[in-house]
Amino acid sequence: MELKEKNIPKQLRYQFGELVLDVQDGVFTPTGTTEVLFKAVQKYIKKPGKILDLGCGCGVMGIALHQIGVVRGLLYASDLSEESVACTKKNADRYNCPVVAKSGALFDPWVEEKFDYIVDDVSGVSEEVARISPWFDGVPCESGRDGSSLVVQVIKKARAHLNSSGCLFFPIISFSNVNNILNAAHENFSNVELLAHEEWPLPKEMNQHVAILRKLHEEGYIQITEKFGMVLWFTDVYVAYNL
Repeated sequence: MELKEKNIPKQLRYQFGELVLDVQDGVFTPTGTTEVLFKAVQKYIKKPGKILDLGCGCGVMGIALHQIGVVRGLLYASDLSEESVACTKKNADRYNCPVVAKSGALFDPWVEEKFDYIVDDVSGVSEEVARISPWFDGVPCESGRDGSSLVVQVIKKARAHLNSSGCLFFPIISFSNVNNILNAAHENFSNVELLAHEEWPLPKEMNQHVAILRKLHEEGYIQITEKFGMVLWFTDVYVAYNL
């Protein structure tokens, strides 16, 4: 199906497949992790359901899932940033995606709601890494020194917002405490499955900060590998559910 876009007045655009989305100042610009997460979710979901795009940013994940037909009825989306919520609403309107978008921390906007699928894309990177990365320019990252704080909170609270056969999808970025996040997942869900793994070379903007990354790695806060003169990190995507 060909997607028809309306006029896009914003100067900053993000292209994801056939989607062309506005990304305003103060709104997180999606990375390669977004694509890995989307492909994993797309492959896993077999029937449409009620979906929450948690940490929606510009709305790319939820809108893309709506375009492939796995969102039943309204798309639900939220982000701590009011700018992100406004951006999501504009982008959803452009692609005729009916959305309920709210601003608030994690599940605060969804006290009475339950979902079939929750797709989590909140910050999962060490705050020290975020400060030296090209990804968080003008966007706050309050995920702790080991990057696991927000993701662990999502995992612990997600069960209360999932229907009986519901699933939580979440990426783990190795610029965080991978084991801490996985332990939380296994403590809160009976089934935790790895859906995708992707390795990435260090962005050139971070090459001058390798010493910081090595120190964080040695202290157990993040995981990196060094091969053939390159620094590598990875994204894993998991699904968690209870039978």
